[in-house]
Amino acid sequence: MDEDQRATTASCRCGRVSVPVAGTPILHATCYCDSCREAGLAFAQAPGAPAVVDDDGGTDLLLYRKDRIGRFTGGDLLREHRLTPTSPTRRVIATCCDTPMFLDFTKGHWLSFYTGRLSGKIPPLDMRVMTADRPDGAPLPDDVPNLATHSARFMVRLLAAWVAMGFRRPRVAW
Repeated sequence: MDEDQRATTASCRCGRVSVPVAGTPILHATCYCDSCREAGLAFAQAPGAPAVVDDDGGTDLLLYRKDRIGRFTGGDLLREHRLTPTSPTRRVIATCCDTPMFLDFTKGHWLSFYTGRLSGKIPPLDMRVMTADRPDGAPLPDDVPNLATHSARFMVRLLAAWVAMGFRRPRVAW
């Protein structure tokens, strides 16, 4: 199977919400930004909710093009969470089992799935981003680039995916 035909499924813990995802991810990153940590720690307060913030303060994400996202099963069980009412980033949770599913930068052309939601083999980590925001004392291995912000390398990967999509920004509805 070639890269463009690889498929996986993102699903909540109880399985009532799922969505097929095709192709390879744009990139695999761990984000240390304050927003990812704040939202992830809030989600963890729900009884039995899976953690999305690692012990080192990072949130592990796989970014996929929006045109590679299939039709949701159980979409009526999804709820968005925004840190502020005007935030362009909505984090989406399956209410059936309080499972954080993905982040949607609504002005963008990609979805960022929490890696724990995806079936199958997860590709290796490409980079760590926003490491300037990581908690004091959190160690950073040197196995991949550790970027203080969203670097040019990160942005080039996003831009290349957008070019491949014909500069479209598909709307993701559930």
